[in-house]
Amino acid sequence: MIRLLCIAFCIGLVAGSDRTVAQAPAVTPSQPTPSASQPAAPASAKPARPTPPTRDPLTPGYVSARELPDGETPPANVDGNFIIGPTHNPAPEMAVQDGAPQGRLVEFTMTSADSKIYPGIARDAGPLGTPDPADPARLVVTTSHPAPYTRHVSVYVPKQYVAGTVAPFIVGADGPDRLLFTALDGLIADHRVPVMIAISIGNGSGDAQGSERGLEYDTMSGTYAEFVEKEVLPVVEAQAHVKLTSDPDGRATMGGSSGGSCALIMAWYHPEWYHRVLTYSGTYVNQQWPYNAKTPHGAFEFHEHLIPGSPAKPIRIWMEVGDKDLLNPNVMRDNMHDWVVANEDMAKVLAAKGYHYQFVFARNAGHVDRATKQQTLPEALEYVWQGYPISAQEPSKP
Repeated sequence: MIRLLCIAFCIGLVAGSDRTVAQAPAVTPSQPTPSASQPAAPASAKPARPTPPTRDPLTPGYVSARELPDGETPPANVDGNFIIGPTHNPAPEMAVQDGAPQGRLVEFTMTSADSKIYPGIARDAGPLGTPDPADPARLVVTTSHPAPYTRHVSVYVPKQYVAGTVAPFIVGADGPDRLLFTALDGLIADHRVPVMIAISIGNGSGDAQGSERGLEYDTMSGTYAEFVEKEVLPVVEAQAHVKLTSDPDGRATMGGSSGGSCALIMAWYHPEWYHRVLTYSGTYVNQQWPYNAKTPHGAFEFHEHLIPGSPAKPIRIWMEVGDKDLLNPNVMRDNMHDWVVANEDMAKVLAAKGYHYQFVFARNAGHVDRATKQQTLPEALEYVWQGYPISAQEPSKP
């Protein structure tokens, strides 16, 4: 059953509990988070990831990028590639602003029993799987099985929302994302982004191949967007007493790690629903499971085949990767598990196809780096919402 947990309390009261999307509690850049969405499993269940090397953004073969003075972020109205860091101080908008109206939160849970699309799976503790001897790009997982889950959904409703009007919104993965809610308080008050609803959806548990989270976020199809559209958004409207726009230009997705690749997957397979995407350390690598012959390399296919081989879609995207981002974090050695190279290649193909995109390479930053997110999220949101009317709230349709 769907359970309403909490309604109408100020974001500022919970700002101290902020945690970044798809990231465990903060870690130093030289020791990236051991899991994209959950705290580290016991050592007996999961070996520690190797520490990635520090990559130089000026490496031959990487995209040509403008290096900004330390502490600066890119302009919010300029496309292209940028290098930031090594210092990542929080943007002013990441603290509660004096005089800025604070939104309310509505929180509820959804269980696997509620879903016709995701009845639930889980992978047993222990080894992730083994590469297929006949195809090292294919992981054999034998320990995944049906299992129930409960997910949490947090809905941010800005103080400026006018009841009965139709509002733009952003859907985020691995919720709740308190940093997003805090940023929106300040940005909306300053008229730098539209008055929008933020819907932060928890994953169905686990991580990577064989897990519910991996199934939801790493599958190259429209299924997760359909789950959100059919099973989550109607509950959001009913529980939060809001009306959500059907205009794809007024809908955005965001996430980190596999939640980031999921954000693009949602827009790619359903551009009639989403035109705006924001990703931190996007998992544009070979993580999909179960295997799909149409997209055998998972989200790696975005820069390998899909974007280069397809007409440009009406998608605007902001992307970030850290110089200490993930490299071969599991048993697969298929040359498709370098998060830095994958994001660099994404920037190349997006530029070649003429997309509006901004790519940020962060020095001194790990995987879905919290400090980097605190520095860049306000600018990223401004960039993603460029071209959308700031005052756009539509009258409710009868």
